[in-house]
Amino acid sequence: MDASRPRAPHPSPPHRSPAPAERPAEAPVGEHRSGPGAEAVQALLREAGVRLGGDRPWDLRVYDPRFYRRALAGGSLAFGESYMDGWWDCEALDECVARLMSAQLDQAVRSWGMLWRVARAKLMNLQRQARAHEVGEHHYDRGNDLFEAMLDERMIYSCGYWHRADTLEEAQEAKLDLVCRKLGIEAGDRVLDIGCGWGGFLKYATEEYGAEGVGLTVSQEQARLARERCAGLPVAIRLQDYRELDGESFRDSFDHAASLGMIEHVGPKNYATYFDTVRRCLNEGGLFLVETVGAKRSTATTDPWTEKYIFPNGSSPSAKQLTTALEERFVIEDWHNFGPDYDRTLMAWHERFAAHWDALSGRYDERFRRMWRYYLLSSAGSFRARHNQNWQLVLSPLGTRGGYRSVR
Repeated sequence: MDASRPRAPHPSPPHRSPAPAERPAEAPVGEHRSGPGAEAVQALLREAGVRLGGDRPWDLRVYDPRFYRRALAGGSLAFGESYMDGWWDCEALDECVARLMSAQLDQAVRSWGMLWRVARAKLMNLQRQARAHEVGEHHYDRGNDLFEAMLDERMIYSCGYWHRADTLEEAQEAKLDLVCRKLGIEAGDRVLDIGCGWGGFLKYATEEYGAEGVGLTVSQEQARLARERCAGLPVAIRLQDYRELDGESFRDSFDHAASLGMIEHVGPKNYATYFDTVRRCLNEGGLFLVETVGAKRSTATTDPWTEKYIFPNGSSPSAKQLTTALEERFVIEDWHNFGPDYDRTLMAWHERFAAHWDALSGRYDERFRRMWRYYLLSSAGSFRARHNQNWQLVLSPLGTRGGYRSVR
């Protein structure tokens, strides 16, 4: 991270919400608690303990009466877009979403568009190799300045491990160390990182454990900065899709492999190819650690708003989808869930994003600010409601002789 940038304060505990968002100047001044569809929306909100125009931080304030019909007709996509448009606001957006999800209102209001997305995902391979770079271009290539401002100094864009941590830096370093200890990395080990981001994990593994490695990313911006950050280290950063490793030159060439927050971009139709590729690259005694956001039920799609604005073609796996794909490919040595830690990580990211907004506002407009705020805080709410999980799986090709001892 650029040392000249102002540093954000330490992250708050997950129950503390950020300051209220400012409404765009063009938003109506007065609140609207009535209008077509208002009674139906109020009835749904009551199930979650949320009120219109209430005085609690998680209550909604509606500034455009068109919001009610739009939300009822368009579900979560319309809910998020109307927030971006300034039609409604909420002081504690994270807690509001947590309450809505705990009451399963995301399932109660679903649009025809959502049904089409489900059907399309079943009929098509949305994550086929020809589309592999779409998420890199859409999300990760937005600008390294955005992620440098928001993330920790190592630029780790996955869940921190807050077991004994008080700051984001401590939580992310603890997570990297946890991964290295779970894999049993030793000096001279060769490590493959699929979805290496800005090179933070491989940089840590080489500097702290004496490893060497190869990292893959589909983002040009990530690859460029990762090469700068790993300069002088035994690390090679490749701009390529994981399926391009399917060659004899990589067979049995790695002692260990890791994939931290990348399988969400693989898609259920490609899990078998993904695990087969890693299996070919690992030697028989190697271990593979997968970290992923975990879904409570099997699906081939993600939330419509997230699909459109944040992660195109994304899909978080369920336990059933993972175990089905792993059958006869890997032995599951360990399964660790620390999903609530993602709530705290996302709140820390939002706090830093908000603290650096003045420096970012020259490149990103107000609608982007509201979009990014909604992304971070609604995601935090989904983990707080335990709607989403964060899993780490340790896998071995043939089973660890004598047994694997879980590390925490």
